[in-house]
Amino acid sequence: MTENSTAPHVVLGAPLNLPADNGLLEIYLAGGCFWGVERFLWETPGVKVTAVGYMGGAAPNPSYVQVCTGFTGHAETVRVVYDPTEVTTDDLLAVFFENHDPTQMNRQGNDRGTQYRSAVWTTTPEQFEVAQRLKSAYEAKLIEAGYGPIVTEIHSPPPPVFHLAEDYHQGYLQKNPGGYCNHGFNGVECPRGLL
Repeated sequence: MTENSTAPHVVLGAPLNLPADNGLLEIYLAGGCFWGVERFLWETPGVKVTAVGYMGGAAPNPSYVQVCTGFTGHAETVRVVYDPTEVTTDDLLAVFFENHDPTQMNRQGNDRGTQYRSAVWTTTPEQFEVAQRLKSAYEAKLIEAGYGPIVTEIHSPPPPVFHLAEDYHQGYLQKNPGGYCNHGFNGVECPRGLL
């Protein structure tokens, strides 16, 4: 993270680099344009902070412009710190899966490119297990509803480096209420309570 990681979140108030300690957990979620992904996550009760950035690529210090070329290999990603006593990992991941189309490869709506791929980077073995189970259960429901298989990447811990995005991207849809967003309920409810 950068020197701006101590800035407070525009909605939740916690510093963007809030540590995942004292019972808090962190997970990294990519599901298309990070503006919309961040918004539905900060609206989820139990989430303590969100921060947008870049993950899963090769460039050492990627910028938004570089990531948008597709050459760095990074995905637009949201770091989520949450309290598992207030929102379980499977409930949080269900919100994630329901609010984008996880069956689209490198695409969400009009956004196309590897930076818009669907991915989950877990930080604990338990998160990894939950994510795999939820993906399988949700995939069955999506196929039944006429969608294809889920293409979301599920990564085991430890996660790669998270590069905090530029300040103007943080909390973008709070700062710009009319800003572009193609995220919302995809029409298929995700199973919950699998563990």
